[in-house]
Amino acid sequence: MNIASTPAVQAATASAASQSLPTDAVQASVQLRVLKKALDVQEIAAAQLLASLPPPPPVPQGMLGTRLDVYA
Repeated sequence: MNIASTPAVQAATASAASQSLPTDAVQASVQLRVLKKALDVQEIAAAQLLASLPPPPPVPQGMLGTRLDVYA
């Protein structure tokens, strides 16, 4: 995937360039914005994965399945 052609990167580059910063500062600003965007995308993906998990099974009540036989 060529990340340089994404609209977010182009907008970040234009925004940083319009502030008349030195080239190194522009590159650092763009890299920081791309990193923030990547973290946001990962956060959304992780939230979707967690939401897709099935609910945990109910805790057993009574004597059956609530004790561990350590002598077996």
